[in-house]
Amino acid sequence: MEFRSRRSLFLFLLIVVVVWFSNLEYRKLVRPDEGRYAEIPREMVASGDWVTPRLNDLKYFEKPALQYWATAASYELFGEHNWSARLWPALTGLLGILAVWLTGARLFGARAGFLGAAALTGSILYVVLAHVLSLDMGVCFFLNLAVFAFALSRRPGIDNAIERNWLWLAWVALGLAVLSKGLIGLVLPGAALVLYSLVQREFGFWLRMRWFSGLALLLLVTVPWFVIVSLKNPEFFHFFFIHEHFERFLTKVHGRYQPAWYFIPVLLVGFMPWVTLFLAECWKTVRTPTRVRGEFRADRFLLIWAVVIFGFFSASHSKLISYIIPLFPAGAVLVGRAIDRDAGRTLRWHMVPVILFGLIYVGAALWVPNLESIRNDNPDVPAYQPWLIGAALALTVGATVGFTLFQRERKTLATMVVALGGLICAQLTLTGHETQRESMSAWDIVQKVKPYMDDSLPFYSVNTYDQTLQPYLKRTTTMVQYKDELDFGIQQEPEKFLPTIADFVKRWEADQKAFALLPPDAFEQLQAQGVPMEVLARDSRRVIVRKPQP
Repeated sequence: MEFRSRRSLFLFLLIVVVVWFSNLEYRKLVRPDEGRYAEIPREMVASGDWVTPRLNDLKYFEKPALQYWATAASYELFGEHNWSARLWPALTGLLGILAVWLTGARLFGARAGFLGAAALTGSILYVVLAHVLSLDMGVCFFLNLAVFAFALSRRPGIDNAIERNWLWLAWVALGLAVLSKGLIGLVLPGAALVLYSLVQREFGFWLRMRWFSGLALLLLVTVPWFVIVSLKNPEFFHFFFIHEHFERFLTKVHGRYQPAWYFIPVLLVGFMPWVTLFLAECWKTVRTPTRVRGEFRADRFLLIWAVVIFGFFSASHSKLISYIIPLFPAGAVLVGRAIDRDAGRTLRWHMVPVILFGLIYVGAALWVPNLESIRNDNPDVPAYQPWLIGAALALTVGATVGFTLFQRERKTLATMVVALGGLICAQLTLTGHETQRESMSAWDIVQKVKPYMDDSLPFYSVNTYDQTLQPYLKRTTTMVQYKDELDFGIQQEPEKFLPTIADFVKRWEADQKAFALLPPDAFEQLQAQGVPMEVLARDSRRVIVRKPQP
């Protein structure tokens, strides 16, 4: 590396760590994912039941329990805060960067490893998903840990004990990926191995996979919870394995259908500022011939892994932006090798699309909030504008300085500057989203009603469900008429549900004291019917009332 001293490296790492953890507490939880994945662990801690996941006191079997356990443990250790709820994705995201560093260094050299890790540090979508409470970053880390461990086990010249240890790590990581998000933890790495075998016509490694001990480790990690939760909840097996896997992939049951090209713009924007360099390196990897028959091509294996991720989710009928994030760490390893190998004068041209994108981002930030339709739908949007402009400028300035440094062959310093531009861009975009808090989170309205709360009294959610209400109230609510993602749990325990607003009115009139959350239209309708309600707080989306007292 072209550092004059270790201070540059230390300063870079210090800035990354500080910026990485800077806004975990500042931002309030937003709906739906952050509220959902903060509430399930909260209910585990409150109930003491760490086997059966529950959301709003209803059985919720859409995902396995590993992240719920991790967040519940964070609550037990540090208390229930925004930052402790987000700690797991932030930590696994940072560990993913370290895994890229280690893997790239052992496969392609020390500098290539560091450059790949730096590149991932500034990849916009990766940074965003490491700071949003969802399950995607955890499964991304374990999937790539398994893939990287397998690749490291295939290095030429390592002895049997080292090969065995890397393969054991791969098997354990597969098990943890399954416990993070289900069978994709096996399907995706398995598909990558099969495709690599067919493309490279290399099949010998299948005999060296440590099948007996590896499968034993995999089963040891995964089977206990699946068996225990199935014994306690016989309905779990069909819902989790059939509905959540096969029906989700093959049908439009979850209402997340998008066209097959959906992930193309996601990749082009999300892998900024390295996307053109990544695509160029993919093409070079395809065109570079294999020198020795049977030689393990780590670069092609990582490329095939990325292709499997992209192709699998493009073929699925259920698509979300976050689904392709597992290809980013492997892509970063390839980017690190490209930066290490190519001349700076070649690399500089990959900064030009980033600069252009940054300027477009600036223009959009200046123009979009002024559209009358957007201002009418969300009057808080203009407050987001300075944050978006700052984010766009961070990316643009980083890429511009990077262009100059690449031209001077200061490749390591250029990579760090560009990476910091991407990291700060992503963090400013996220942090500025707090300006939209009232429309995206129940935090403000909960602060207004907390002085009136009594956890022993009924609390109803009438024809609405705000996932961030329960984590901030620190209690569950009785659903009225509205089901959505709670439908399965309601089917299992229908006594916890009021099917119609008429049923709610009867219950409300029978209660001596009670609280309710309603959307404004439902509140106005019930008010017109003469249902007694005292407003405690309201905003543009929600009204919280209590039954008037004599």
